[in-house]
Amino acid sequence: MATTSTAKVHVQPPSLTENKPADIEGQTMPSLEVEVEVFDYSKRAQWLRAAVLGANDGLLSTASLMVGVGAVRKDIKTMILTGIAGLIAGACSMAIGEFVSVYSQYDIEVAQMKRESMTRDVGASEMEESKKKLPSPLQAAAASAAAFAVGAFVPLLAAAFIKEYKVRLGVVIAAVSLALLGFGYLGAVLGKAPVVKSSLRVLVGGWVAMGAWNQE
Repeated sequence: MATTSTAKVHVQPPSLTENKPADIEGQTMPSLEVEVEVFDYSKRAQWLRAAVLGANDGLLSTASLMVGVGAVRKDIKTMILTGIAGLIAGACSMAIGEFVSVYSQYDIEVAQMKRESMTRDVGASEMEESKKKLPSPLQAAAASAAAFAVGAFVPLLAAAFIKEYKVRLGVVIAAVSLALLGFGYLGAVLGKAPVVKSSLRVLVGGWVAMGAWNQE
């Protein structure tokens, strides 16, 4: 979850004597202390990484699975059932994998915090406050599974209402390409990264992944 911090900035107002006759005492206004709120975008990295990875994985793996099976069985029912099976299996796999991965990171950081607390005599309240700033395994797992499902729905919806196989194939590829650009754009905006570079990187990487998947 993103957090904010505050920074104190000293603002020196213009002297009362500027462009005016000097007053009797010749004094100026004291400096003002202003608190400026700073947004820390790096705190979004954990769940944003899980969400972008899950969405791209759901989009590409489901679309590639549907296209690969569709090359053998071209009826729409087989393609849709294949996509649904890939969605359920993939979302569960992503959630479990993300949970285990982030929990391992969580355990390591908590152990490190405990070692440091022995040397610096950190109180229990400070320790609990530090733990709240660590990445949440449940949040990362939920973000990854939800994002996978969102990505997998794109080729499913694109193929659901088109009976002609070649047209269906073209629509799926077009929908996947647009979704890749959209995911890249969204990730760049949320992370305050270059939009064009991020979007094109996700698009080209997705095309390469789909091509490699269907070559196997």
